Amino acid sequence: MREAFFFFLIVIGGTAGELCVTRAVRSVGEIGGFRPALILRFVKRALGNRWMFIGVGLMTIAFFSLLAVLSFENVSFVVPVSALSYAAGTGGAVVFLHERVTRQRWLGVLMVCAGVTIVWLSRM
Repeated sequence: MREAFFFFLIVIGGTAGELCVTRAVRSVGEIGGFRPALILRFVKRALGNRWMFIGVGLMTIAFFSLLAVLSFENVSFVVPVSALSYAAGTGGAVVFLHERVTRQRWLGVLMVCAGVTIVWLSRM
C-alpha cells in the first residue's frame, strides 16, 4: 500500500509540477537567444510567475517521494513503474495545456503503460 502511495506522489506530483512549470515558461515567452542578459531576463520573468513556484513545489514532493520509495524497493522496479508519468504527462498536456497528441504518440503511451503493467505484475 505504501508503494502505491509513493508512486502516486511521484507520478502525479512530478507530472503536475512539469505541467505548471511549462505553463509558467510559456507565459513568459521564448528566450530569443543565449546571451546572458536575455537568459537572466527570462529567468527573472519566470520566477515572477506563481505557476513556477507551484510546479517546483510539486516536483520537490515527487523527488522526495522517489527517494523514499528507493529506500525500500529495487531500482529495477521503481524506474519502470515511475514511467507512468509519461502517460500522465501526455494526458495532462492535452487537458491543461491544450496540446494535440497524434495517434502515434498515444500508441507509444499505451506501450509504456503495458510495460509498466508487466513490471508491476512481475512482483506477484
